[in-house]
Amino acid sequence: MLEKLKKLNPTVKFFDIYSKEFAEYGRVIDNYDISEVIACAEKIDFPSESSVYLPSVEQFEKLESAQNLMDEVFGTIPTQIGYCYGYNGMLNAAEWHSSSEINVAVTPLVLILGKRTDICEGRLNSADMKAFYVPKGAAIEVYATTLHFCPCQVSDDGFGCIVGLPLGTNTPLEKELANKLIFRKNKWIIAHDDNKSLIERGVVSGIYGENYKINY
Repeated sequence: MLEKLKKLNPTVKFFDIYSKEFAEYGRVIDNYDISEVIACAEKIDFPSESSVYLPSVEQFEKLESAQNLMDEVFGTIPTQIGYCYGYNGMLNAAEWHSSSEINVAVTPLVLILGKRTDICEGRLNSADMKAFYVPKGAAIEVYATTLHFCPCQVSDDGFGCIVGLPLGTNTPLEKELANKLIFRKNKWIIAHDDNKSLIERGVVSGIYGENYKINY
């Protein structure tokens, strides 16, 4: 699959999560059995189009194996286990948190990642970003210094990605803040210049260059 993606996306720097390049962005967590939470996620029906993000899914959070994985990364602070799933193939934006994020691939998927240090005067060149193939069943920690956004699908069946974060992350703000990059609790985000939909919703435009579309 990785070689196919490289061939079909010649303008994208493509790697997988087991490459040395991924070490700058995150790490693979391979010492936990996550089959139970994946099986639970596979029972959730997909939307007819677009993607859905649920910050907290009670069925996931009740699983001891899933909580053990959260404790590995977050050291037992209060956390939430959510689900991002549906259909997407574009870069579109880049977000970051003041914490790491756990991703568990329910399906094979691609993450387009960047580094916060590559943002210069509020602007990011998409050419500085890299795409990483994540196989089904893989669990990874995405570092707080890493820019990321909605996963991209690698088949017509869409994508599914379990998301673990500190409790309250990605939920609505309860007060207006001077920093307009803060779009939700513990969520800073910049949109690609071409993504008029997000910009109209108040997301600051900050990414220039190609708005990558992942072909498969």
